Amino acid sequence: MSASDPHPETRTAHAAAPPDPGDGAVVPPLQPATTFVQGAQDGRSYARDQSPAVEPAEKLLAELEGGSDALLFASGMAAATAMVQALRPGDHIVAQHVMYWGLRRWLSGFCAEWGIGLDFVDAGESGAIAAAIQPGRTRLVWVETPANPTWEIVDIAAAAEAAHAVGALLAVDNTVPTPVHTRPFEHGADVVFHSATKMLNGHSDVVAGALVTARPEHALWRRVRGTRAHGGAILGPFEAWLLMRGMRTLYLRADRASATALALARHFAADSRVNAVLYPGLENHPGHTTAARQMARGFGAMLSLRLAGGREAAARLPGACGVFLPATSLGGVESLIEHRAGTEGPDSPVPGDLVRLSVGIEHTDDLIADLEQALDRVG
Repeated sequence: MSASDPHPETRTAHAAAPPDPGDGAVVPPLQPATTFVQGAQDGRSYARDQSPAVEPAEKLLAELEGGSDALLFASGMAAATAMVQALRPGDHIVAQHVMYWGLRRWLSGFCAEWGIGLDFVDAGESGAIAAAIQPGRTRLVWVETPANPTWEIVDIAAAAEAAHAVGALLAVDNTVPTPVHTRPFEHGADVVFHSATKMLNGHSDVVAGALVTARPEHALWRRVRGTRAHGGAILGPFEAWLLMRGMRTLYLRADRASATALALARHFAADSRVNAVLYPGLENHPGHTTAARQMARGFGAMLSLRLAGGREAAARLPGACGVFLPATSLGGVESLIEHRAGTEGPDSPVPGDLVRLSVGIEHTDDLIADLEQALDRVG
């Protein structure tokens, strides 16, 4: 790298742009305009599909992921559903069984109603994706790695090979690792998804989603772009500005949280009150070898504990914490803890004894001490 070709940490800290040439401001400006003079130089007409407010963050995210084009949406679900809504009746999706529960539930209902085939598979099992693919019909394979909230690892290269063998696209949910720890395009993915609400923004104050593509000329991507434009699901100007603000510290936050998560995983792996620590950075994790290949810089800020005290202890643990906050979501500067089965409801596939931890940027010793005292309290 050189001054003319800086590292991504430097590009991100500077919002991938020089200071404003007019007034020298080091913070990117906020452009709230919704309509534009016809015949202007850049050819804009209306902000629903041509907003200058979202383009800087889209450009930076595409650059960080190594993609060719990116689209920001008003939420992660808006982005994910736009990808599926670009399919046609009769098409087929292979999706991962362990994934964000809200999307899994929506997929089940939407696909049944709109005549789209859907098969959920254990994507971490060798050959499971290839076995579920229907040649001539499968158009999309959707995986999440590490998979929320049990953190199984999917081999992205193997999933891409299976999808591409029948002309399907591979979409990878990269919300948890972010491009700091995983760059799915380098392993063959076609589309990368983010709930940008989470680690990309990092401050628990923006709801946003994003899709990035390696091939903007693909017909499915053109339909996704049209879905956003006509459906009006673009991110608002202020939210886009806040997202860019958050992304400027992405590398610092992601590296710090990942290092702390690994320290917590190693500490509690030997704790008799914990039956299992689910974290791909541990050498005994079933997917560790694949994770180490795909996540060379770190293993992310998320881990789960399965408690020896069972479901009752797991349900009580969040309320016993003080530094960890009992809240849903993930990826903020504050550490969060949640009993996922209780949140997801009776149809949840998540074990009842599991608590999910989103590690923030607090001191590692404080987080360990907080979990220690909480485990003492719940027994």
